[in-house]
Amino acid sequence: MRIALLLPLLLLLLLLLGPRLRAASGSEPTLPTVVLAILARNAEHSLPHYLGALERLDYPRARLALWGATDHNVDNTTGMLQEWLAAVGRDYATVVWKSEDEARSYPDEQGPKHWTRERHQFLMELKQEALAFARDWGADYILGYYRRTAEYFPTKNRQRQGCFRVPMVHSTFLVSLQTEETARLAFYPPHPNYTWPFDDIIVFAYACQAAGVSVHVCNDHRYGYMNVGVKPHQGLEEEKTNFIHLILEALVDGPPMMASAHVSRPPKKPSKMGFDEVFVISLARRPQRRARMLSSLWEMEISARVVDAVDGRTLNSSILKHLGVDLLPGYQDPYSGRTLTKGEVGCFLSHYSIWEEVVAKGLARVVVFEDDVRFEDNFRKRLERLMEDVLTQKLSWDLIYLGRKQVNPEEEVAVEGLPGLVVAGYSYWTLAYTLSLAGARKLLASQPLHRMLPVDEFLPVMFDRHPNDQYKAHFWPRDLQAFSARPLLASPTHYAGDTEWLSDTETSSPWDDDSGRLISWTGSQKTLRGPYLHLAGSSGHSLHPHPRDEL
Repeated sequence: MRIALLLPLLLLLLLLLGPRLRAASGSEPTLPTVVLAILARNAEHSLPHYLGALERLDYPRARLALWGATDHNVDNTTGMLQEWLAAVGRDYATVVWKSEDEARSYPDEQGPKHWTRERHQFLMELKQEALAFARDWGADYILGYYRRTAEYFPTKNRQRQGCFRVPMVHSTFLVSLQTEETARLAFYPPHPNYTWPFDDIIVFAYACQAAGVSVHVCNDHRYGYMNVGVKPHQGLEEEKTNFIHLILEALVDGPPMMASAHVSRPPKKPSKMGFDEVFVISLARRPQRRARMLSSLWEMEISARVVDAVDGRTLNSSILKHLGVDLLPGYQDPYSGRTLTKGEVGCFLSHYSIWEEVVAKGLARVVVFEDDVRFEDNFRKRLERLMEDVLTQKLSWDLIYLGRKQVNPEEEVAVEGLPGLVVAGYSYWTLAYTLSLAGARKLLASQPLHRMLPVDEFLPVMFDRHPNDQYKAHFWPRDLQAFSARPLLASPTHYAGDTEWLSDTETSSPWDDDSGRLISWTGSQKTLRGPYLHLAGSSGHSLHPHPRDEL
């Protein structure tokens, strides 16, 4: 079933905005009664989080009734619902439970997520039954499970916020049962004049129109999430993959999804995906970023080890001198003109420590993440597939970017036999990359601590794609074999200008300043969302918007 996650949180706001009903004259108002209609099919991967959202509703359960149905399952959806109802069902005003335990398919069904006419009809009949129950029970509301206009994406992305009248609502809605008009609403059978596609969403939208009932979408708050639907021929694994990505997005944007504690779930089996180690560079004083990153990797069943980042705030001139750190002669930030910051020194030293460990332990290949990574959908499988193809093609490689800011993408050439890979050009960011033992040896052999520049500038120097010849002249040989995933598999969680953007490199004090003062962020193009950058000449940058967005 097209199951909604956290969307029942919509209930709270709408009820608080709505009238307080059934109050005796002069007495305190009584909260409305609401029927929650739960219809689930083959939802084992998402159901625990949906039920967890119901548990966290800030609304008296004595004013809520549950009407649930499940059918045609090939997974443990039925068992999960029964387990959950046994734990919490007694807390609700009443519970109606309909289940069909036989694992079977609909006629002409290509897969468990294929919506045939017979499946649509059965769903509409179930919804109609839930609606009838709510009316008979005397509920004030029922919460259950929109043509794209010019306003669709601004509303969906919350670029415009408020409550807006719309032609239809996709999957989750709150229906007031108190008016004469809503008494004429029905899911099945369709309205006698209905001639549109046989789809429960459109059928109900037409019923609303025929009854003169207006439909609204409210997006003042982030009420919840909808999983991305799969194609008719795809199965539960593909939908599970989509759902995991939805969990990761919620961890970035909030509120995070939390599974019910009353439902048993299959155990996670994390691994290193065939790498010798998976590193996560994270500042100890940024525990929320670290926790989000580790939760994201856990959801993808990736086993990783945290490396405490070198904190630029703790560095002073004496420590840098002891470490042998010195600035690359003539280095300036290409946009602000400032020198290296202590945050950038700390970032470089953090990556450098990993390169040292790779060489010291003879690790053949590793993955390195910073803790502000937003993963693309199906990240793990796409990375595993990419590395399998690299091995099959016997590609000699030192470094592969998984996430970066491209500067001149149109100049990058594809790798023959590897459509998911390009030869890396000048790039910013070190938020996610794979590194080989040979690559780590090359990076260390160049002795970069004695002529340091930001690590994301150093790497393009080492594969000879940096536009500044003066910088490159300090390093030899520049033979790092660097490639990049295409499309990219990771991006930053936030960009400069975003509400929650935070940079411990851009705003820290200059590398030779022990006063502890922070420098103001001047709008470096490195950290901005937006167009690609184009370079002019060998020592400077000319900024020209690229017609395509980066992500």
